[in-house]
Amino acid sequence: MTDTVGDMDIETASSRVSRHASLLSGQLRTLSTTLFPPAANKSLRSFTSGEVAKIVRVSDGYLRQLSLDGLGPVPATGHGGRRSYTLAQINELRAYLSSARPREGLEFFPRRREGEKLQVITVANFKGGSAKTTTALYLSQYLALAGFRVLALDLDPQASLSAMFGYQPEFDIGQNETIYGAIRYDDQRRPLSEIIRPTYFDGISLVPGNLELMEFEHHTPRAMIERRERGHDLFFRRLAVAIDEVADDYDVVVIDCPPQLGYLTMGALNAATAMLVTIHPQMVDVASMSQFLLMTSDLMAVIEEAGGSLDHDFIRYVITRHDPNDVPEAQIVALLRNLFGSDVLQATVWKSTAIANAGLTKQSLYELDRGSVGRGAYDRALESVDAVNNEIAQLMKKVWGR
Repeated sequence: MTDTVGDMDIETASSRVSRHASLLSGQLRTLSTTLFPPAANKSLRSFTSGEVAKIVRVSDGYLRQLSLDGLGPVPATGHGGRRSYTLAQINELRAYLSSARPREGLEFFPRRREGEKLQVITVANFKGGSAKTTTALYLSQYLALAGFRVLALDLDPQASLSAMFGYQPEFDIGQNETIYGAIRYDDQRRPLSEIIRPTYFDGISLVPGNLELMEFEHHTPRAMIERRERGHDLFFRRLAVAIDEVADDYDVVVIDCPPQLGYLTMGALNAATAMLVTIHPQMVDVASMSQFLLMTSDLMAVIEEAGGSLDHDFIRYVITRHDPNDVPEAQIVALLRNLFGSDVLQATVWKSTAIANAGLTKQSLYELDRGSVGRGAYDRALESVDAVNNEIAQLMKKVWGR
């Protein structure tokens, strides 16, 4: 809509923002098509036999002998006889090793066993730039590489996690195709199993997000007044009920929360068995986290008073974008450890151009070839990411009593 002054059309603020959104959206779609031709679909690279040996925890020589004996999946062979495996083949290899070496089978496939509850890990913070989505992405991919069945759930209307998995929210996600479709209040509510999408990353399924998620924030107050809901119909229980519908299909759910403490976040807090709070070690971020924790504690109290259960098995603070050579940052990390003790993960995710450069093409370090961003930078960054995610995986196993 434009206003007319004399012979000149003056563009209104809303129409200008709308035009800019359309321009940017179209450009992003063009870029996506350019990066991932011909159908703008992402695919995961293959892994060298050395990488596979590290992932599966056997020797490279053992893998070579399996290949020579015609056992297990058949790897692709490149120049110089170099062998490579897809992630699907890595999981085939795990299945073979579990049957061939049954005493060690649980190490090859760490999936939850009978009696072990589904792990629901919420990644939260309302401060922008704390690497919340990056943390959720890398944790999901690390766990999938380790052999877990992962459901990544995008609760953020900005849908950055969905974009990282190759779905552009405004084009690829239609109406009623987000978690909102499974927790809405009317007769268009759908089973979560119909909303879950596969991803190019074997072992990870996705519940995508887009701006439709804001509908839950808008409709919940009205539903609370009109319906006077009880039991499982209470707004903060709806997400947990939806997840429970598909619990048998997964070992862990990783939830990327929106950057605000609204009804969706309250649902995530109630559904979660564990919470990760990301924190960039800068004073302004620490001050923001103080407000976040105060508000979160108030929300938790509201949920508990309404009959909700918040029995989190662990709550941990994840230091992200950390420069270990920066003295002020080191002081802040020391402060956090002094205040929160073992609730702060020992490992930190280092600030890295390798991680940033990977993100420019909507990829993670797990998806990139080692030499594409500089081997030294790649190795240092991946080592820090793996250390953080390994700590979280060990906490999961401890909950399971392993």
